Amino acid sequence: MLAHLPLILLAHATLAPPSTLPEPAAPEVTDGDAQANTGDIVVTARRRAETEQTVPIALSVLSGRTLADSGAFNVNRLQQQVPSLQFYSSNPRNSAINIRGLGAPFGLTNDGIEQGVGFYIDGVYIGRVGAATFDFVDVDRVEVLRGPQGTLYGKNTTAGALNITTRAPSFTPEARAELSVGNYDFVQGKTSISGPITDTLAIRLSTSATTRHGTIYDVASNTDLHRQRNIGFRGQVLYKPSDTLSLTLAGDLNVQNPLCCAQYYARVGTTQRAANRQYAALAAAFGYAPPSTNPFDRVTDLDATINSRQEVGGASLVTNWDLGAATLTSVSAWRYWDWKPANDRDFIGLPITTVSQNPSQQEQVSQEIRLASNGTHKLDYTVGAFLFHQTINTQGSQVQGSAASRYLLNPGNVPVGSRGCASPTANACNPAVLNGLTSTNTINFKNTSFAVFGKLNWEAFSHFHVQPGIRVNYDKKSGSYVSVVTTGSGSTTLNADQSATLAPQSYAPRFSAWNVSGDVTLSYDFAADVHGYATYAKSFKSGGINLSGLPLNAAGTAVDLTTQTVKPEKVDAFELGLKTQFFDRRVTLNVAGFWTEIGDYQATVNNGQLTVIRGYLANAGKVRSRGVEFDASFRPSKRFNLYLNGAYTDAIYKKFTNAPCPPELSGGTVTTGTPGPAGVPGSLSPVVCDISGQRLPGISKWSFSYGGEYNVPVGGGDGQVYLGYDGSARSRFSSNPSPSAYTWIEGYSLSNFRLGYRKKDFNVFAWVHNAFDQDYFELLSTQSGSTALIVGQPGDPRTFGATISASF
Repeated sequence: MLAHLPLILLAHATLAPPSTLPEPAAPEVTDGDAQANTGDIVVTARRRAETEQTVPIALSVLSGRTLADSGAFNVNRLQQQVPSLQFYSSNPRNSAINIRGLGAPFGLTNDGIEQGVGFYIDGVYIGRVGAATFDFVDVDRVEVLRGPQGTLYGKNTTAGALNITTRAPSFTPEARAELSVGNYDFVQGKTSISGPITDTLAIRLSTSATTRHGTIYDVASNTDLHRQRNIGFRGQVLYKPSDTLSLTLAGDLNVQNPLCCAQYYARVGTTQRAANRQYAALAAAFGYAPPSTNPFDRVTDLDATINSRQEVGGASLVTNWDLGAATLTSVSAWRYWDWKPANDRDFIGLPITTVSQNPSQQEQVSQEIRLASNGTHKLDYTVGAFLFHQTINTQGSQVQGSAASRYLLNPGNVPVGSRGCASPTANACNPAVLNGLTSTNTINFKNTSFAVFGKLNWEAFSHFHVQPGIRVNYDKKSGSYVSVVTTGSGSTTLNADQSATLAPQSYAPRFSAWNVSGDVTLSYDFAADVHGYATYAKSFKSGGINLSGLPLNAAGTAVDLTTQTVKPEKVDAFELGLKTQFFDRRVTLNVAGFWTEIGDYQATVNNGQLTVIRGYLANAGKVRSRGVEFDASFRPSKRFNLYLNGAYTDAIYKKFTNAPCPPELSGGTVTTGTPGPAGVPGSLSPVVCDISGQRLPGISKWSFSYGGEYNVPVGGGDGQVYLGYDGSARSRFSSNPSPSAYTWIEGYSLSNFRLGYRKKDFNVFAWVHNAFDQDYFELLSTQSGSTALIVGQPGDPRTFGATISASF
């Protein structure tokens, strides 16, 4: 079957020669230390080759060497290097990449949503964030573009883009090898070979494999979780029959099964649910206690099967044809993603929900054609067209266990700690009512998108450029959601408690719309190494359809079909930036201020109904993200360099009057009148909550990355002994769509050290990550049903090891 062929990844293509803006000569750098190097870092942030410092975009560039030295071999670790970048993942499918606090709704994935941060590998758009959670293989550099990039990068880059460029095939023979070992039996190997086959044909083959024991122990299955089992392959063939024409055929395959991402007991709060129906009383009724109430003991007792296998692959053909005045580029690609999960959705060792999984298969095809002017003229341009088609098929299932009736249904006024029932006829007293209750879901999604776009660069007068852009986009989406619910005996006839727990649903949402994005940038080169810019962008994120089940209507008798679709986000963004280098380019300081407002912001809502186990999408009125970012580096000599990057981000719901309530205001009898006090068992709960003015989830007000390196020459040649440090710090952030007293994650800092020796193309070093063994959470969540149990996913503990690498 085609989807299982080992077709390997994509090749990067340069659109046009570097522009010749006024600056002194300096060596081109493509695989050096992007944070400390004083040369010109060549990037393709605007679909043409330019130097990083002259591009009027707030961006961070991390070279392959920087990534290797810091141990950032995937997107999750990349966020420690870029303060404005946030990555959250309760498992590969339920992942979100955000920039400046914006991007994707915070919560569980819905097949019908769009991401707000575009993810690109060698110019190919990746339609699902889950398909971006693989290990980096043979990466030359990573560009993180901050702020809307809708003109050149498409509709769903309202917050920014991640642009990954891999090493291209070479007509000069070369080979690279890297081996790392560490505690938890960590072993990672990477290899790459490249060279000519004929005078016009070159090849590159790359591999990566990672294995590591898990950092969390499941006492129920005697299994270590959060392990690493990753293997990746890439192959590229470059055909260059002339200096003006090149074709690169590439393909990749990446397979992972990390047995992640377990969430378990973190703390207990109090909701407005009756006291005998909150976690403490329910656990006592079953005589249950978790293996530890200290989450950093890293033990759990999950009683359901855990699995997180995914397979990612694809193929592409990139063609560049230099026509003299312009270069024509074609990027044709096919990609797939196969996801096979299993989860414990009740998060504890009681048989409440014994099966919860949504295996999913995605395929996408895309075609982009661009024409970009060559050289530097008074008026340069890039124009193009883009076509994208995506299908997703998901097979969901949820099965309730023998503890579900007592845990989920109301048993009446029962003494705390008692397993008895107020009435022997209560359904909560009968395990058979919910035991074996099964929801089998069939979910299908189709998405077709077409766009034409253009970007101009007009030098109105010396050193002053006006750069307008426009993109016209059409989206058509369709889906179907069919949920069949059967009792433990196989009957489709449900009583009221059964249908309130898992409700049969069948609906087929549709969405289509035209949208126009535009931006204009004014930039001025004050001096050879001082560049300023101002940008306004009007962008959008495509409307979505809900494909994880719909909530019930106010009467609780049928699904609310008005929630099938959500409107597109409407984005207005302003940015001012200044890029500077001075002291003979030994100091770099780039600063950007931004203000972004999004109307009809797409938020994930979970109203406590078990019928919607994964939440659904809704439009918040408006959100705003504003702040200041800076990137600074200082290299006083060849022996010493420092860097400091930071971001202040103030991201709030400007208007969200119909938001889901935080857990302390949930679980009680719902009233349209005056609710009771928060966190008091038996109090009345509001229908919705007004969280206008409150913080967006997942974003710290303050975030920093910092570090440096000092080296000493040894051996009388090019050999160096060096000591390096990379640190990151962030302030507290909310881990719930509606800020809750129970789900704030306190600020933390991480420190990584390395000590090694390098000479030319040889490097060996010892490393330690999270050197001070900081205890911190990556995310916190609530258990379904307003039980007041808060579960968490801890970050990695201290790890250490050694790496040796060589190039030939």
